[in-house]
Amino acid sequence: MLELLNWREFLSSFVVLFAIIDILGTTPIIISLKKKGKIVSALRASVISLFAFIGFFYVGEAFLRLFNLDISSFAVAGAIIIFVMALEMILDIQIFRDSPDLPKDATITPIVFPLIVGAGSMTTLLSIRAQFADINILLAVLLNMIVVYVVIKLAKNFEKVLNPGVIYVMQKLFGIILLAISVKLFITNLSLLLKEIA
Repeated sequence: MLELLNWREFLSSFVVLFAIIDILGTTPIIISLKKKGKIVSALRASVISLFAFIGFFYVGEAFLRLFNLDISSFAVAGAIIIFVMALEMILDIQIFRDSPDLPKDATITPIVFPLIVGAGSMTTLLSIRAQFADINILLAVLLNMIVVYVVIKLAKNFEKVLNPGVIYVMQKLFGIILLAISVKLFITNLSLLLKEIA
């Protein structure tokens, strides 16, 4: 296994996954959730995401086939959730209503899914598996989860360092970026689904 270790493949995998996970872009969402009194655990988010990525890496395609699903269907569903969250950030509205029955813990939803382990990151994971050795990709996933842990852990510190005006502008900016990502994910994968149906 160690003879397959390749620094170029490892760095390429890390950069691609880092860009698609975009944990830095998620920081305003984390800050916003914490302001609403939601619990976001850095350790649980990174550990659950790590196991989700490793599990999907090995059994993802087989699992989706079991339910007669494909990556495109998964991506469309993730795109809709990301779209709604982006609208909340941009328009200062609340679509996901709080209720007494809703858990205060926001670690699994929406942080782990769909923001970290989303359709885009899982599709990317399967795509690069065809190009690189498994060990390089898995190490890249591990390093990305360490970055995820650090960013979530320090999210409150970013809020202290940055003034509210900067955070507000960041929230709008990343909301627009999330909106664009969701639209692209939706259109690309919907067109693939329509081709399959046709």
